[in-house]
Amino acid sequence: MTAPVFLVDQVYAGTVTVDGPEGRHAVSVRRLRVGEEVVLTDGRGSGGYGTVTAVEGKDRLEVAITEVRTEVAPVPRITVVQALPKGDRGELAVETMTETGVDAVVPWAAARCITQWKGERGAKALAKWRATAREAGKQSRRLLFPEVTETATTRQVAALLAGADFAAVLHEEGAEPLATAELPVSGDIVLVVGPEGGVSPQELAVFAEAGAKPYRLGRSVLRTSTAGTAASALLLGRTGRWS
Repeated sequence: MTAPVFLVDQVYAGTVTVDGPEGRHAVSVRRLRVGEEVVLTDGRGSGGYGTVTAVEGKDRLEVAITEVRTEVAPVPRITVVQALPKGDRGELAVETMTETGVDAVVPWAAARCITQWKGERGAKALAKWRATAREAGKQSRRLLFPEVTETATTRQVAALLAGADFAAVLHEEGAEPLATAELPVSGDIVLVVGPEGGVSPQELAVFAEAGAKPYRLGRSVLRTSTAGTAASALLLGRTGRWS
């Protein structure tokens, strides 16, 4: 059985304590026992591999780390600007993009978004996206979890696109397929996924001015919650990151 992954503040060789929510999950949910193998990560690229040496109460265990590995940030870096979907589809998008290998997710308040993040509701929604990224990072055994940024406006997204080495907007009317686009071997790739109602003409114009062209994925039109994952998989394969 594959060793489970738990998130800790710091990874180092020696004895590391896992407590709090992660300790509770390890002891009370996974029911880990002395001698079982585990992986600890800080989510920032470091991973510790070792075995459980002690279990205390319902939410604390000690792990003897015998090997520490570092996951170097891959290139090119892939950022997905994800328009806010309705319901829990945003969390689904973050989960699958994390498992696929995206490096950053930018929540985008697009003009045609049905969902709007405002005040306390917005803070809770963002917290859910970040928690989803953490859990999906652990499940997919990543040592370097994706960053989920603060919500961005269209102008902020345009600035991000302007600084990218390759900038694309997924659009069903894109003249060129993403599968044939010329991609950089390093630097930053930024991909925009629009909302259920699509990217507005005004937004397309702003993004075009920033250097982002519209691209299509294929003949079928995907949901906003799945388009980013499908496009990211294509990019990861084409750039050699999956080789």
